[in-house]
Amino acid sequence: MPRASGPLAEALARRAVLLDGGLSNQLAAQGCDLSGGLWTGRVLAERPDQVEAAHTAYVRAGAEVLVTAGYQVGYEAFAAHGHDRAATTALLHRSVRLAARAAEAADHEVWVAASVGPYGAVLADGSEYRGRYGLGVRELAAFHRPRIEALLDAGPDVLAVETIPDTDEAEAVLTVLAETGASAWLSYTVAAGRTRAGQPLPGAFALAAQAPEVIAVGVNCCDPADVLPALEAAAAVTAGPLLAYPNDGSVWNSTTQTWRAPETPAPWPTRAWCTAGARLVGGCCRIGPDRIAALGAQLPRDRPRYQRH
Repeated sequence: MPRASGPLAEALARRAVLLDGGLSNQLAAQGCDLSGGLWTGRVLAERPDQVEAAHTAYVRAGAEVLVTAGYQVGYEAFAAHGHDRAATTALLHRSVRLAARAAEAADHEVWVAASVGPYGAVLADGSEYRGRYGLGVRELAAFHRPRIEALLDAGPDVLAVETIPDTDEAEAVLTVLAETGASAWLSYTVAAGRTRAGQPLPGAFALAAQAPEVIAVGVNCCDPADVLPALEAAAAVTAGPLLAYPNDGSVWNSTTQTWRAPETPAPWPTRAWCTAGARLVGGCCRIGPDRIAALGAQLPRDRPRYQRH
């Protein structure tokens, strides 16, 4: 079956759509080495077959959207590891192509979302969970522009602007999206009712409310307990579909490069998220195919056309 035949935005107007889960944990489960500053980008460069296998695992679990392996691929970071500009562009193209191959082999419609990770991701120091990089909107737009242009050249169905910790970075990416006209979702990483940089969520979500390029807004790579309050904040300022793909509640330690798991697993009130407006629902770090399959069984299907009053 070919990739999804219609825009993702049209599907979101009708029903909830199942996202995939964490790519890094699935690659690790497949025995891949993610050490070093390039993380999943290293596997993309060295073992593309394993990246495609990870996407295929999520397709088999029922995922309808595959997020590509370009999250941590940046020109400056990869140059420091011996990749020239052309080679890095080729890797960004490869990330889309591998997800597309897995989608085309699926027995159901699957969209490909090209990952646009935050500036902090390419630093590999955990700063995507802090924001406030010391860069202005113009500088951040200059960082994101060539990556987004390269990804769009590869023909994804949508851009996944994800794990954004800071409204300055959101504004920068929205500037680039307006230049390209490309469809995207915008997803913040949040904690305790604010962005990771400490900004109020209503203002953060309002940035995207008037952007015609943004088909959904919400949160990812956060504690599941932070999802519902964030969705409610988003619903107050935007009329469009929302999204949620948290991690399992673990906390990332950038010094040891390890996750600290919660003592008690957090509940996933999926139906409450959907009632609040979530139409794209899935998992982020440490959420594997089994969890995605279980999540898919909980999602409401064939919902009435999306409306917000």
